[in-house]
Amino acid sequence: MSAWPGKYVIGLTGNIATGKSVVRKMLEHLGAYGIDADALGHRAMAKDAPGYQKVVNTFGRWVLGPDGQVDRAKLGRVVFTEPAALAQLESIIHPLVRQAVDILVRRSTQKVIAIEAIKMIESPLRGSCDALWVTYAPMEIQMARLMQKRAMDEATARQRITAQGSQEEKMALADVIVRNDGSFENTWKQVVIAWKERLHMEETGVFRPAVPAPKGELVAEKARPRQAAEIAALITRLSNGQRRLSPDDIMASFGEKAFLFLKVDDRPVGLIGWQVENLVARTDDVYLEPNIPLENAMKVMLAEVEKTSRDLQCEASLLFLPQRLAQSDDVWRSLGYEPQTVQSLGVRAWQEAAQETLSNGEVMYFKQLRKDRVLRPV
Repeated sequence: MSAWPGKYVIGLTGNIATGKSVVRKMLEHLGAYGIDADALGHRAMAKDAPGYQKVVNTFGRWVLGPDGQVDRAKLGRVVFTEPAALAQLESIIHPLVRQAVDILVRRSTQKVIAIEAIKMIESPLRGSCDALWVTYAPMEIQMARLMQKRAMDEATARQRITAQGSQEEKMALADVIVRNDGSFENTWKQVVIAWKERLHMEETGVFRPAVPAPKGELVAEKARPRQAAEIAALITRLSNGQRRLSPDDIMASFGEKAFLFLKVDDRPVGLIGWQVENLVARTDDVYLEPNIPLENAMKVMLAEVEKTSRDLQCEASLLFLPQRLAQSDDVWRSLGYEPQTVQSLGVRAWQEAAQETLSNGEVMYFKQLRKDRVLRPV
């Protein structure tokens, strides 16, 4: 039984670049509340968090970057080559992560919780889980992902892989094994089957109002992976062919984000693509038919994004807008969003989310969703 009454807790683990985060996102699409324990570990050592000074005192100020934050690359070069140093770091960070996980689980409204952690099996968190799910990918795929997606050289990628325990040993302990060595659709089918068989839960249906909306009313509707072809066609149409995506492209996108339709009389007239990661909501895809008033459309869609984000305990909502949409500054301000720079966000986790998403020529808008942040300074 899990440590949290009324919750069914999945401990999700697997070696580096085997697709843990993708599987966690899939579980979130099915209705689970996902927690990235490794991201919480990063947050715990930020300058505005309780582990910062302990890390500096233990490893020295040389691990700091020019901005005074812990440079995780510098720290990683030490702890990933010296087991004693890694143990020291974990003794600082892991108790803070367990505390943060406990807060998030207790605050969550979802019945199923998926906790992703690369050290799940070795961690006390394992004893708090009802089931262990393990992701697997062959070493050649791990290498390719690290070199392509994380820009590691071959030697560094190999070192990171070999520094971890055997995949086979993890798989031997698993209640569910997800082989993430093919297409997104293949992985999705494995997750859906395990969700239905082990949790006796059906795939969540398309969100619709309990009562049909009045004729002509704008309605937000959550999109599902099975609607990938519809999403791809809508993006192609609303971008006037500037973005031509295939259903496979959309299926792959579901490994990172969610989509929300805007409909009138059950006809799609708009779309938002957004994601929640590390307690930050990020909206970076906005498509709308030109005859639909921007303020009306965004009021409906952002209300649903924010409602879901608050339910997922997000601290902040970020919008990344092209110049043509950012020109309607009064619309975004009327919805509670203010233009911001990366540095002006202040909180390290918010800044990292912004840096990861913000593209050249885009304008970022910010809205704080909750004040009681986890892992604040003590």
